[in-house]
Amino acid sequence: MKSRSIDMCNGSLWKNIFLFSVPLMCAQILEVLFNLSDVAVVGKFADYTALGAVGSTTILVTLHTGFLIGMGSGVTVIVARNLGLGDAIKTKKSIFSACIACCIVGLFVAMISYLSADWLLRILHTKDALMKQAVLYLKIYSLGFPAMAIYQFGNGVLSANGDTKRSLLYLTIAGILNVLLNLFFVIVCGKAADGVAIASAIAQYVSAFLVVVHLLKREDICQLQLDFSRLERSSCFEILSIGIPAGIQNAVFAIANLFVQRGVNSFDAIVVSGNSAANNADTIVYNILAAFHTGCSSFVSKNYGAGNIDRMQKSYFVALFYSAMTGIICGSLLWMFGREFLALFTNEATVIDAGMEKLKVMSLSYWLSSFMDCTIAASRGIGKSVVPAIIVILGSCVFRVFWVYSVFASFHSIFSLYLLYPCSWILTAAFEIGYFVVCFHKIKKESVFIS
Repeated sequence: MKSRSIDMCNGSLWKNIFLFSVPLMCAQILEVLFNLSDVAVVGKFADYTALGAVGSTTILVTLHTGFLIGMGSGVTVIVARNLGLGDAIKTKKSIFSACIACCIVGLFVAMISYLSADWLLRILHTKDALMKQAVLYLKIYSLGFPAMAIYQFGNGVLSANGDTKRSLLYLTIAGILNVLLNLFFVIVCGKAADGVAIASAIAQYVSAFLVVVHLLKREDICQLQLDFSRLERSSCFEILSIGIPAGIQNAVFAIANLFVQRGVNSFDAIVVSGNSAANNADTIVYNILAAFHTGCSSFVSKNYGAGNIDRMQKSYFVALFYSAMTGIICGSLLWMFGREFLALFTNEATVIDAGMEKLKVMSLSYWLSSFMDCTIAASRGIGKSVVPAIIVILGSCVFRVFWVYSVFASFHSIFSLYLLYPCSWILTAAFEIGYFVVCFHKIKKESVFIS
């Protein structure tokens, strides 16, 4: 067990954050492949309407999965802090409480997504030709959300203990299964959007099963003990107070992007399909960067619990550097090989041309998002989740809606629509950094006073 864990409170931060984040990065990419392989298989082996149908649900899938991932990050923060404090009893209680909380939230999200699938897709002005398959895909995919919530709980516990390699192993198994099932249901069974949705749901339950079995078999402080006497209101409240705002922070981008999707849907089907293909690049890059953001919140939280104030600050700057540099590298690769990337999802040259319109803007902008997301993660690590969520709502959601109905409405060009992404990142990052600086200085003063 120990050989898999990264020491967050000692040693080189450059080395430890990198070693912590790389397996998590690979795991994040594999998780993205659940939806990505859906798009690729239907685009290559079904038809462009199936591609458009699955792509039309991407924002809604991101909305719900983002919320569940946020819950997982809340688990990471609370468990890491208790580990930093060295409180074994509180750690075990927080782990069981987190399991129950995530199960309930997962069931709730699945129910909401399933029942509102048709309504939400109509709000997005989904094309009539795509509507039937899109609704079916989203409803079936929703059945996997409880499993996703359980996996995020387990991943949160493992990450808090510095073990990110095991999550990679489990998602590798589930990811390979997902791709094989996609090919089976589409090519062999002749299904389209519904087939890849079934495959994704099955894969989600496999990953959840693997992580829960591991936690039950552990023999250390991070063992999951199914004992309801360990259920604590205070632990549940702590996890929800961090997890729900964190989930909102993740989901609010998808909410804002609902309005962006409405703008995209005002163009023809070629642009809609091109945007759907390009969205896969966004999803991959965001999840790669999210590995460093999770590393930031984990290292900040555990060192906060251990009282290592200077190491908290250094953790933030190291994670921010890694995230921004990774954004630049990913953007450069997409700038050079964007067409080849889009060709993985469509055979239509006109769809690739439409997708490149978005990639040209985004490839130059990904690194900007690091200043916003990494700062949010650092704030979450010190237990501040509500105010950062409010800032995100104003800076990214409200601002993007304003942009759609003002700048985009005036120019009505796809370039003016895509430009809202970097502009909203810059605005939100400025306020998030200001808030974190104020909170950190307050913690630093209190630690000096106590000492």
